[in-house]
Amino acid sequence: MKSPHLLRVLTLAGLGSLAAAPALAQEPGFFYGGVSAGTARASVDENAVASGLLGGAAVTGITSDETDNGYKLFGGYQFNRNFGMEAGYFDLGKSTFSATAPGGAFNNITRMRGLNLDLVGTLPVSDRFSLLGRVGVAMGRSRASFSGAGAAGVADRNDNKANAKVGLGVQYELTRAMWIRGEVERYRVNNGVNGRTNVNLYTVGLVFPFGRAPEPAPYVAQAPAYVAPAPAPAPIVQAPAPAPMPMPAPAPAPQRMSLSAESLFGFDASAVRPEGRAALDGFSRDLANSNYQTITVEGHTDRLGSAEYNQKLSEERAAAVKNYLVTAGRLDASRISAVGKGETMPVTKPGDCKGTQRNTALVACLQPDRRVDVEVNGTR
Repeated sequence: MKSPHLLRVLTLAGLGSLAAAPALAQEPGFFYGGVSAGTARASVDENAVASGLLGGAAVTGITSDETDNGYKLFGGYQFNRNFGMEAGYFDLGKSTFSATAPGGAFNNITRMRGLNLDLVGTLPVSDRFSLLGRVGVAMGRSRASFSGAGAAGVADRNDNKANAKVGLGVQYELTRAMWIRGEVERYRVNNGVNGRTNVNLYTVGLVFPFGRAPEPAPYVAQAPAYVAPAPAPAPIVQAPAPAPMPMPAPAPAPQRMSLSAESLFGFDASAVRPEGRAALDGFSRDLANSNYQTITVEGHTDRLGSAEYNQKLSEERAAAVKNYLVTAGRLDASRISAVGKGETMPVTKPGDCKGTQRNTALVACLQPDRRVDVEVNGTR
C-alpha cells in the first residue's frame, strides 16, 4: 500500500460521520437503488509486480496507465435519515503497464471488479443537503493478463479476495424520488501477484428511493370561528304627542307567504303532496280566527320548457292550492283567487343560472323560481 496514512484518514472520517449523526431519526425506512459513474485511479507498484513475476529479475523502462473509467450499480435500505446498508457491483476498469525485462518487452493488463457491502452514514446539513461516509468490505476479482517476449512462461492470474473499503461524499435531494451524489471511495484489491493495490473511484450518480413515505403536508393553522357581533340595541322611540283629533288607522299591510313547488307538488305535477298539505293546514289554522278580505294565490315556474306549457302548469298549481284551502282549510272560496304567472316573474336574476339545456346543476339553480305565492290582504 503506497499511502497508509490516507487510508487511516478516510476510515476515521467515515466512522466520524456515522458517530456524529443522531442515533434516531423521524422518517421510517425505505429501499433505494442507483447508479454512479466516473474515474478510477489505481496505485500500482509496477516494478514490484513485474519483478515478482519474473523471479526478481531487473525490470527497466516502465510506462503505465493507471486511470480508466469506472462505475457501480447499487441498492440499499435506509433505516432512518442517518444510517443505511448498501450492496452493489463495482467495475474499476483496468490498469496497464509496459516494462523492459531481460527477455524483452513485458506487458500487463489488470481488470478489477467485484461486489461490495457497506454501512452508509448520512449527516444532514440542511433539509436537502447531506454529507456521506461509508465503511465496508469489497469482494473483488482481479484478472491480470501478461504478454510480450519478456513475459514468456508467465501465466495469466485471477485473484478473488475480500478487502476493506471506505468513502466520503455529498448528497443533494433533488426531489423525494431522486437524489444526486458525488463520492470518492478507496478500494483495496489484489493485484494478481499476492499483493494489494489501492484504487480510488471518483463518481457522480443518481439515487432513486422507492416505497418512501410522502412528505407530510405543511401545518396550516385553522382560522378562528366566526362570532357574530352582538346586535345593536333597539333605538328608543318616543311616543308621538297625541293628535288633537283621532286619525283613521292605516290599512294593514298584506301578508305574503312563498312556498317551494318541490314541497307542494311532485316533479312536473300539480297534485298537492302530503308535505305541502301540512304547510297549507298550518296556514289555514292561522287564518281561521283572522278577519281578512282577500287571498291571492299565484303559481310560478322556471324558464325550462315552453312558455305555453309553463303558463298552464302554473295555473293548475295555483288552482290546486286554492282548492285545498277551500276543501280542507274551510276558507271562503269567494275570497280566494288563483292565477298563473308562468315563467314571467322569476326570483333569480339574469346571469345567475347560465345555460339552456336541462341538467342537474341548472335545475337546482332555478329552484327559487318554482313556487306558489299566497298573499293575504286586509288581515286584522
